[in-house]
Amino acid sequence: MTADLASPDLADRVAGAFPGQRVGPLETLAGGHSGLTYVVTVGERKHVVKAVPPAERPVGRNDMLRQARVLQALAGTAVPVPEVVAIDERQPAWFAMEFVAGEAAEPVLDEHDLTPELARARMLEAARVLRRLHDLDVASLTLDAPPPRDAVAELGQWSRTMRAVPAELRPGSDDLLHRLAQDVPADLPPVLVHGDFRLGNVLYRAREAAAVVDWEIWSVGDPRTDLAWFLLFADHRNFPALGRELPGLPTEAELLDAYLAGAAPLPRFDWFRALGRMKMAAIMGHNLRRHREGRIHDPDQERLPPTIAAMIRTAHDFLGT
Repeated sequence: MTADLASPDLADRVAGAFPGQRVGPLETLAGGHSGLTYVVTVGERKHVVKAVPPAERPVGRNDMLRQARVLQALAGTAVPVPEVVAIDERQPAWFAMEFVAGEAAEPVLDEHDLTPELARARMLEAARVLRRLHDLDVASLTLDAPPPRDAVAELGQWSRTMRAVPAELRPGSDDLLHRLAQDVPADLPPVLVHGDFRLGNVLYRAREAAAVVDWEIWSVGDPRTDLAWFLLFADHRNFPALGRELPGLPTEAELLDAYLAGAAPLPRFDWFRALGRMKMAAIMGHNLRRHREGRIHDPDQERLPPTIAAMIRTAHDFLGT
């Protein structure tokens, strides 16, 4: 945590939501990637506060009310999430949720001290948690969700992101986008989709998943988009120059088996694996472009080209010859 950076107005509004209780200062919470994220102590309990930045519109990742809504909808289900304890709909909106103690680390990408045994157990547990999420009756959840997001929409969004990346940073991508668009699978019945489900977004206590966090881009859509994205993080070889080997991690096949739990294989899943790799290449290319244009300063982005190329190449492999 860093020093208190919250505006006096936000601090006053948060304090007003807990009358009669001692409310500490709002302190920036490291790791928050959307909006403004703080930790605050109320009485003897810690809470996380997420707020819309004053200069931003409350849309997309900055739509805090949308994030609060999905957390409330999941309360009491088989998917562990933080409890929402306060919501202020006045703009700029904010909400507070319980601070869940736990560890979140990507075994093949992050610096960590996880043993191979513990990392393996957590990855297999994450696969089971993802299945429980997708098994929820989405119609019974109070989500006020937009229409289901189909594979065509998913492909369209990330194709636009990819095409905005300079061609020299995305070798083979034009042919990949063409191949993906030529044979889009029929959609499965829509489910609640996290949008960025991976170990880095699951808090663990030992082997137990304590909370799934970072719901900024949730939607209702095809479960194969979530699953293919999750499996991408199972193998360090998917991330040349970035990934780190950790012996004993479950393979993609093992994680898929844990997710299916004896159910029938998912049709046309390799297309979604290719889509997930295209999406990762597009995101990395976008970030590298922003760095080279001077919009952000992050020299680590210069490590991305080998992984971008590998993502595109292996996406082709999943689509066959």
